[in-house]
Amino acid sequence: MLTYAIGDIHGRTDLLDRLLARIETHRAGRARRLVFLGDAVDRGPDSAGAVVRLRTLQGREPEAVTCLMGNHEAMLLDAAAGSNLDLWELNGGGTTLASFGVAHPRDLPRDVVAWLAALPTLHGDARRWYVHGGLDPVLGAEGSARETRLWMREPFLSSGHDFGRHVVHGHTPTRDGRPELETFRTNLDTGAVFGGPLSAGVFDDGRGPPVEILTAR
Repeated sequence: MLTYAIGDIHGRTDLLDRLLARIETHRAGRARRLVFLGDAVDRGPDSAGAVVRLRTLQGREPEAVTCLMGNHEAMLLDAAAGSNLDLWELNGGGTTLASFGVAHPRDLPRDVVAWLAALPTLHGDARRWYVHGGLDPVLGAEGSARETRLWMREPFLSSGHDFGRHVVHGHTPTRDGRPELETFRTNLDTGAVFGGPLSAGVFDDGRGPPVEILTAR
């Protein structure tokens, strides 16, 4: 069994389609799981298309596809509920509205908002924790608060903490367009919406860290 964890998409459905095609070729008929690390929406040109792809995959293979909430999904939900609209707009919410063909977050499709609201903030398998932002080194993976999982950078990034399983995350775009590969964590946000590639870590059941990285440009 291979697990492919995909970093921050941010409306780059073109790169997502290329990466999914690469994954299909790479797995060569082997069983696979997909874990999307959040921030499918905002900033890029086609958040609506990205949401459609993820919902279609999850609906077709609910046991094999996990979609996590990112801080941008959380900001969208706040805006749709009538709060923190300015914060969302400052962080690329306008492009999401445009991609859905609406002028205000309250007009976003209700089924989309409901799907986003139901997304988990943490996923685990035998060897890894998957999260969008980060985990609290003191409280651990399951003890970390929702806001921590969505937003944390420090002290998570610099702590070098062993959470008992390898942590796979996004949220903090790397400067060189390459995944950040540390002993106890892997950062797969390679800045797809800023000109970098969209990256997927390839994980097997034998070890925690990725065995390979796939990218799409």
